[in-house]
Amino acid sequence: MISLNNVTVRFGGIALFNQVSFMIRDREKVALAGRNGAGKSTILKLIKGIISCDEGEVVVPQDQVIGYLPQTMILNNQHTVLEESLVAFQEIRTLENKIHQLGRQLEERDDYESVSYLNLIHELTEANERFDILGGSNIMEDVEKTLLGLGFRKDDLNKPSATFSGGWRMRIELAKVLLVKPDVLLLDEPTNHLDIESIMWLENFLVSYPKSVLLISHDRTFLDRVTNRTIEINLGKIHDYNVPYSKYLVLRVERKDQVLATYKNQQKLIKKTEEFIEKFRYKATKANQVQSRVKQLEKLERIEIEENESSIHFKFPPAPRSGDIVVKVSNLSKNYGTKNILKDVNLTIERGEKIAFVGKNGEGKTTLAKIIAENLEHSGECKPGHNVSIGYYAQNQDELLNENKTVFQTIDDEATGNIRLLIRNILGAFLFGGEDVDKKVKVLSGGERSRLSMIKLLLKPVSLLILDEPTNHLDIQSKDILKKALLDYTGTLMIVSHDRYFMDGLVQKVFEFRDKQVKEHIGGIFEFLKKHKLDSLGELDKAVIKKQKNQREIKNKSSKEQFQARKKHEQAIRKLKNRINLLESQIEELENLLEKMDKALQDPTNAKTDVIEPEFYKEYNKLKINHDHRLYEWEILTTELEEKEAASPRL
Repeated sequence: MISLNNVTVRFGGIALFNQVSFMIRDREKVALAGRNGAGKSTILKLIKGIISCDEGEVVVPQDQVIGYLPQTMILNNQHTVLEESLVAFQEIRTLENKIHQLGRQLEERDDYESVSYLNLIHELTEANERFDILGGSNIMEDVEKTLLGLGFRKDDLNKPSATFSGGWRMRIELAKVLLVKPDVLLLDEPTNHLDIESIMWLENFLVSYPKSVLLISHDRTFLDRVTNRTIEINLGKIHDYNVPYSKYLVLRVERKDQVLATYKNQQKLIKKTEEFIEKFRYKATKANQVQSRVKQLEKLERIEIEENESSIHFKFPPAPRSGDIVVKVSNLSKNYGTKNILKDVNLTIERGEKIAFVGKNGEGKTTLAKIIAENLEHSGECKPGHNVSIGYYAQNQDELLNENKTVFQTIDDEATGNIRLLIRNILGAFLFGGEDVDKKVKVLSGGERSRLSMIKLLLKPVSLLILDEPTNHLDIQSKDILKKALLDYTGTLMIVSHDRYFMDGLVQKVFEFRDKQVKEHIGGIFEFLKKHKLDSLGELDKAVIKKQKNQREIKNKSSKEQFQARKKHEQAIRKLKNRINLLESQIEELENLLEKMDKALQDPTNAKTDVIEPEFYKEYNKLKINHDHRLYEWEILTTELEEKEAASPRL
């Protein structure tokens, strides 16, 4: 159990938190909610011990292992993906060496009744027990399972981590955190660098994780599926809701209404009190009453309220009218070198449609978006309709910004008509507040540039909007504002996204990318999932569900029994190999000793002077017997190993 007791944290003399308290109990799954800058990441750093509080205390039991994934970190580029992931098992690897050394010591001794021998056995037993508790015999399986779940392919595992992008290297860091299997997982925006397939895998992992989880995320569906408690940080205080995120939002509205009513009553009281003080300030007969009211105001704990988020909104400029057919694709194919991505694709997009592109990474969603938006080279036909103007948000859109302009200038140059009066509100909705609007583009972070590019695009009057992962760098409030604007957008929308909540209610048609083809599905995103009897879009990269009964039975059987059989078989092989390696080492040492003694026996000088003592022969015979026994055991185990390796079960 972790507890924060009356914690206060100040930055620049201003209190970020003021005497906040809460507990994280064993096996709880908790979401931290609040606006950007409210202090969510600071809470994680306090628990991890990266920073300390100004007042109060953070209590973490000494024996608890804390796993922490920050939003940004220094990434190691020296190892392969597999080697870097194995860093998570430092304790297991140390124990493995210790067990090997203790085993060798015991093999060399025959004082079975001595205290030191018994102490060695006790130490070896403890090391083996700890090794088993940590799952030492399964580390390679765990590493492979976790990396594959996070989107790596088998042939990626031995590639240098430096050859991967920052997002993929962040996945390695996430894998290391998960592999440690800590008592408490602290995750700060873990889905930022994951595709939808990997998000689904992580969801399932965390739902079944038997220990505590405290996470920050802007993915509502992810929060709802993983967490069962929500802690909101608001205006330096903690509000604790023992419900998932969606239910928290409902309760939060009720609480805000109550706080607003109390705030209004307090403001009336303050106004009346101030009017009384001002009216009778200079009347001697009312001096005591005036002083009493002044003290009353000084002692009054003022109620603070949040800004009204619903007041921040904007609409797209009216979309120019296009023809009824916006895009027509006929027999379209696309290759990258020898690799075929799309083959003989046919589809039609009509005016006013809002469409989602879904499918696993690498199936061609972004490729088709680029073909439509930028006329990327391809075979077949992709024809835009009459009077179609296209606005395209690519994942590298931020690279096209003018670095010498300020944030405000960048948007002011694009805005037209009445929307120019709302520029500061729009910038604020996308997290550019206060002095941020005067920053030059060249000093912005990658996430800030992406958000600015999004705003710039959304102000253009176009008849077709193509958005590729538009929500990657937006918080929940900004996503809601964007979604509302897109719902009111009068043109045609095509969107590539892994955010299921964002797409829900926004799209009315789904284009499913699979096996180089594109299949059309009428209905929203969750209707599509229900139709396919899927719990998540991550299921899209599984093989097509086999219809025949015997095929289903084969698929269902594949998991538990065969995995357990392979696991048990591989454990037996590892034990044999470890024992054979130990025997080979011992045999080599014994042969070296016997070789030296043979030389002594063959030395003519020793034979003439009769310097060799009877103990020498006794020791020689003992070593020879020891050598022969180990050689005999080695021969048996080597044969057994060959038989087991030949009979390895396959999945």
